[in-house]
Parts: sequence; structure tokens; C-alpha cells
Amino acid sequence: MKVIIASDHAGLELRRELVSALQELRVEVEDVGPTTNASVDYPDFARTVCKAVAAGEYSYGVLVCGTGIGMSITANKYRGIRAALCTSEFEARMTRAHNDANVLCLGQRVVGAGLARSIVEAFVATPFEGGRHQKRLDKIREAESESGR
Repeated sequence: MKVIIASDHAGLELRRELVSALQELRVEVEDVGPTTNASVDYPDFARTVCKAVAAGEYSYGVLVCGTGIGMSITANKYRGIRAALCTSEFEARMTRAHNDANVLCLGQRVVGAGLARSIVEAFVATPFEGGRHQKRLDKIREAESESGR
């Protein structure tokens, strides 16, 4: 399993914590920045992560900003990306099991480091259930095609 992770300046500390958490799980992780807390534009970092995940270079992406909202909105603009903003382990498990989400979004100002670690652990550990959920994913892909994404 390979994970690519990024943040904006408002998610820097939590992103670094999550890199450590993923490494402790023996997950291969690529941290694509930023490297300082100087102001940056979150869509630039979401783009890097989403393009890599959509291309199949990584199993999952993780995006962190102040609330997780901006990253989530941006990530879901990319074809093939199913990004979920999660604030609980339950949401992380369900979005993987039922939606086959491939990008996890978190807000540093919303969840603490301990909870965020638990959320990312649940996200990477939970498989997609398929079955009745597959037809729904097919409809999501159809919607992407209809919208020109």
C-alpha cells in the first residue's frame, strides 16, 4: 500500500503527525508538502495528490487543511477521486466500505492528533465491501461522465 499526503499551511502539524502514524503502520508514504508554514493555496496541493491517486500511482491520498472542507471540495473535482471529509473513525470505515473513497480529508482545527491518527488508521485498514455498493459507484462514475469530468 502506498499513500500520498499533503496539506496547506493550516494543516502542516497534523500532516506531519499522520506521516508518522502511517510509517508506524508500515505504510509507504510520500509527503508532498508544504515544508514550511508560509501561506500556500490548498488547491495546488490537492491537485498533486488527486492526480497521483487518479493515475493509480498511490492506493490512497490524505489531504489536510484547517477544516478539511476546502481540500474535500477541491479533491472531488477530479475524475476518479472519491474524497471524504471525516471527523470520526466510523465515517472513515464507512466511506471506505461503502463508497470506496480513495482520498481522506481532515481538518487540523477540527480533530486532534490522536483522533486523526485513529481516523487515518481506520481509513487505510478498511476494505471496500463491493456487492450492492458497487452499483452505486458505477452511478458515481456515470455522473462524472455526464458532467464532463
